[in-house]
Amino acid sequence: MQTSSNSDFDYLRQLVFSLSQNVLDPSRDYLFETRLTRLLRNQGMTRLEELVRHLKTRKDPTLERSIAEAMTINETSFFRDGRPFELLRTDLLPRLIASRHVSRGLRFWSAACSTGQEAYSLAMLMAEHFPMLSSWNIRIEGTDISAEVVQRALGGCFHRIEMNRGLPARFIVRYFDRVGEDWEVKPEIRKMCNFRQANLCQSALPFSRADDRFDVIFLRNVMLYFSQETRKTLLAGIHRLLAPDGVLFLGSCEQPADPSIWTPILAGGTCHFRPRKPS
Repeated sequence: MQTSSNSDFDYLRQLVFSLSQNVLDPSRDYLFETRLTRLLRNQGMTRLEELVRHLKTRKDPTLERSIAEAMTINETSFFRDGRPFELLRTDLLPRLIASRHVSRGLRFWSAACSTGQEAYSLAMLMAEHFPMLSSWNIRIEGTDISAEVVQRALGGCFHRIEMNRGLPARFIVRYFDRVGEDWEVKPEIRKMCNFRQANLCQSALPFSRADDRFDVIFLRNVMLYFSQETRKTLLAGIHRLLAPDGVLFLGSCEQPADPSIWTPILAGGTCHFRPRKPS
């Protein structure tokens, strides 16, 4: 593939930002060459220059979304950075269960779910350590900007390499069925999880009903390439959706853009955040 011009990269960076709010530094322009290879092939093209010329000539929202999705980082694994899950098991979930004993329901949101491992990890945590919740209404929502990874999450089927990343062997036996060379999530785990495509940077978040309150939200490693203003807007929306005693987990290198509405709590070797009323 021939080297593309700076103007082509400028155009693609602006396109990705307009659709996903991801700020891509010019030092990472090489990622366009690698991540868009399959998309170019599917379009019958060989060079990014052809792609940019096509987009400038003719409006193609579907193709534009595909480019933004391809440039989204989808790194994930089961029980990734196990400390938040351990803290949920030993401290946070017992408290939430006690306070929800009347409503008998818990809601979780994996806000950048990728191929679903984070959401399915939460479901396995429930099944393994809180069997008394089998009669409760447990809902784990997973959303991602990429339609492709959401389809994979819905399928609940994972390769051997994915299974070997962070998943205890006993969980493979208890919560998966072997299907050829792959492993498929068992129905009792799958029924707790729902997945759909959603862009966290749109004007409205994907949950807007009056009863759309969450007890735990995972928003980890999502905002690394967002502008400060985008982070502030997103976290203000997250704040509205989190129950007053709910819990927010961010990535280990991430902090709220507006600390005045969040209380950081360091426990179990990790940090989580509680919502507080704006001053």
